[in-house]
Amino acid sequence: MAVAETQLYSKILNKVKNRSTCALLESLLSMGFPAHTAQKALAATGHKTAEEASKWLHSHCNDPSLDDPIPQEYALYLCPTGPLHDKLQEFWKESKNQCARNKAHEIFPHITLCDFFTCEDRKVEFLHEALKKVGDRFLNVFPPAISLSLHSSVSYLGFFINDAHANVIKEFAVAFATEASVLAGTINLSWKVVRYLFFSQKIINLFLDCHVKPCTKQLHLTLAHKFYPHHQKTLEQLAKSINPGQSCLWTAALYSRDMRFVNYQILQALFQYKPQNIDELMLNTGDLIYVDRSQQSDVSDGWVIGTSHRTGCRGFLPENYTEKANESDTWVKHREYTFTPASGLLPKNENEPRRKLNGEIHNPKTKSVTQTLAFQTVALRRGLLVMRHGERVDHVFGKSWIQQCLTADGKYHRADLNFPASLPKRRDGIKHFEYDPPLSCCGVFQSRLVGKLDIILIGMKRISHVYCSPALRCIQTAQHVLEGLKLEQKIKIRVEPGLFEWTKWEANKIIPSFMALTELTEATYNIDPSYRCTFPLSSLVPSESYEEYVSRCSAVVKQIVSDCTSIILIVGHGSSLDSFTRPVLGLPARDSNDFASLVRKIPSLGMCFCEELKEENRWQMINPPIKTLTHGSNAAFNWRNGILDS
Repeated sequence: MAVAETQLYSKILNKVKNRSTCALLESLLSMGFPAHTAQKALAATGHKTAEEASKWLHSHCNDPSLDDPIPQEYALYLCPTGPLHDKLQEFWKESKNQCARNKAHEIFPHITLCDFFTCEDRKVEFLHEALKKVGDRFLNVFPPAISLSLHSSVSYLGFFINDAHANVIKEFAVAFATEASVLAGTINLSWKVVRYLFFSQKIINLFLDCHVKPCTKQLHLTLAHKFYPHHQKTLEQLAKSINPGQSCLWTAALYSRDMRFVNYQILQALFQYKPQNIDELMLNTGDLIYVDRSQQSDVSDGWVIGTSHRTGCRGFLPENYTEKANESDTWVKHREYTFTPASGLLPKNENEPRRKLNGEIHNPKTKSVTQTLAFQTVALRRGLLVMRHGERVDHVFGKSWIQQCLTADGKYHRADLNFPASLPKRRDGIKHFEYDPPLSCCGVFQSRLVGKLDIILIGMKRISHVYCSPALRCIQTAQHVLEGLKLEQKIKIRVEPGLFEWTKWEANKIIPSFMALTELTEATYNIDPSYRCTFPLSSLVPSESYEEYVSRCSAVVKQIVSDCTSIILIVGHGSSLDSFTRPVLGLPARDSNDFASLVRKIPSLGMCFCEELKEENRWQMINPPIKTLTHGSNAAFNWRNGILDS
């Protein structure tokens, strides 16, 4: 390097070193926090207040990665606000209701200006400074209204930006990228100085350890992405209700995320959970959890291993305490710059007060028209309610549960209150319950409880038929649900062998010996003896392939739906919720690995509900008419262990 260049860089480096420490950092340092962790806390909380950063540090006191020098990733987005934003959020909600989630739902409405880049914690304030400086520079040339045109393909739906407006926005993105790269790099040069320096790009990059790249693709605002092709028409109709010319203030917003968890799934805790073991994770309601699906193969059913966004701690947690959240829910907003037009603020409609609830627009004074119509018309449509059976006894006491409750002379003995009070009689002997287990006592209670929960209000008395897997646990669940509905004398249970579980998952690799219909009737289960099954029991193949299972499920459920005119209840297994609804909805079968991963997450009495839109000749999935039932684990307790210990 030339002597003159060396002297110039020396002056610049000294200028950077002499910069004063920010007030927020000084406040944290005065509390006794080390500089590197204090800077990390400020970066993780958006440099808002010292109190927020201090709270973050206290909650992460047991975070094993607290001292790791891992920077955050940052991105610059252009986001709509005002009426246009509200319409986009309504589209988000309706597209999710009618066509299920797609990749666009993972992030809020935005136009990408700069892709994610890394920046050291101690230099984040330079990014804030760059946004402010460049925003001021472009305030008077930024388009007051951005022209948007709708574009649709088999896997993408969104608005493209008019070329003239896109060029100005791209210039803004380039200016920010240049300013941020210089300010947050090792050298401290304004973007104008860089333009006039005759240093080679190689030399400049040598001194820049924060390299920001502006987006070079055609600028766009995505509405839907990676959806099923048959949903394209519905999504296009919903998108046409959005007026892209609605008043809107555009805001350039700087967001950050934890780069370690970029490809992880995000779960949100619905309930509080207190760990029962040292390797379990404490959950507070609303906590966000990072979960790597590729690391769940050895985890027990119903559990996942994840890392808490709130504490940084890692451990096991019950998955039925959570629901899927969006990728952007864990992001942190740092600074934003709003391009306010000279004409002033956006007009407000005082007759339509709005507030944001769970990321969706909600009007506290009026009900959603869609919700009202759905509530009023549900009784006029056919419906399909698919339900998993209740808690089975072998999932509580293990595969050796029969040995625990048999006396020396082979009679049934209730060894624990959660064992069934009695077992139905079967001619082939009690040991055949090993592969056809009954419900636990709690499973019976769960099933009855589901049948009593305000179902009359939404028309569930209109159940016309109940179809059931031949497994005893499913038949018992159906019986107790009907008892809760007070329909056990009006509706008989149709036992359909084609509704049985994927036989590859059977532990004994053979088809279980199920109770005969006459035995079930003698045990007071209200069985329909006149029903002629679609798929005979003799046709079930041990260890069937996934393709055979999918074909069986599709044929059986389509026949069941075609024979019924009202609400149908299917009581089956965890896999039933996916394998019996996708054919009705017109969706292709999942990959077998994705299918297995999904089924692991479905709890006892998990359910989903599809309704027919006859005028559109299709079915859609909506919220089930019954609330979820969540319960925690309850280990066996012996007063001798612990109470008498010194």
